[in-house]
Amino acid sequence: MSFTEPAGRQGSADYRWPQDKGEPWLAQAATLDSEVAQYFLVSARCGCFMQAARSLNVRSTLLRKQLAQLEQQLKRALFSFQGSALSLTREGQQLQAQLIALAHERKLPVIEQPLVRLAVAESILHDILGRDLIALLRRNASLRLEIIALDSELALHAVSADVVLWLAHGDTPHPGPAFATSEPQRLARLDYLPHIAKRYSRVTARPESADDLTDFMLVQWEHDRRIDSFRPWNQLVDQRLAGVVQMQSYELMLEMIRCSACIGLLPMYMSRFDRGLVALPGLFDEPMQLQAWLAVNAESQQTAEVQTLVELIRRTFSERAEWFE
Repeated sequence: MSFTEPAGRQGSADYRWPQDKGEPWLAQAATLDSEVAQYFLVSARCGCFMQAARSLNVRSTLLRKQLAQLEQQLKRALFSFQGSALSLTREGQQLQAQLIALAHERKLPVIEQPLVRLAVAESILHDILGRDLIALLRRNASLRLEIIALDSELALHAVSADVVLWLAHGDTPHPGPAFATSEPQRLARLDYLPHIAKRYSRVTARPESADDLTDFMLVQWEHDRRIDSFRPWNQLVDQRLAGVVQMQSYELMLEMIRCSACIGLLPMYMSRFDRGLVALPGLFDEPMQLQAWLAVNAESQQTAEVQTLVELIRRTFSERAEWFE
């Protein structure tokens, strides 16, 4: 294991690393594999094997296996549980102090992780991708990720990102990102229908035509007003003289539909995402659709972290393929 000597003592021929003469086993600290030593120090600092594994971006089973082998090598128990809390034994505290003295572990620079920027349509981020992104962060606490929610075509045109996931009308990805990207990949077609919460609408009383919506409050996400393929719905909302709410927030619009007996335009997959919502087919003759597209910045598409994120997005859409049928 390679360590940096303490400041002010570098180059001293007669310098010896501090050792406790009463604990000769601690002399092995200077010969420990650097990765194993890091596993121990991070686990000691976190007080949790799971959190240490996340910080190191390794599997917790591998971390614990390495630490168990370390205890066997030193013939000392280094960790103990007091209830559900992980703590160091006396020998573990001694090893921690010795390793810090050797390596000045607290002064070592943190290895910088590349920043990955993901620009994603707000509805996709909330409904489809959010849970898998959370799972990714749960596994890797050292990741540097910036998430940019796209709520308009203007935002899409102005954004600079490594990975872009957006919605477009028609069979082409236009308008798309303004910077050079890989060839856009179509991930799914999203069909849209008005939705209502099941608890606010009996099956026999649900509207069957646009005229039947007269006695219901409508809620519209402001972003949808600018989408050409939503013209039938937008025209209906614009004609309303009463009983309409327009929202800037996608998530708040969902809450209005869930909790306020409102009817709003949502992707057809929404009844799979939230079993409490039900689609209302047959209200409009024209289909309302968008296509989900994925593209990667041409300059960063070979970066390992970017490729990991792209693979996660593709896998997420593949696993939810039945949502878009």
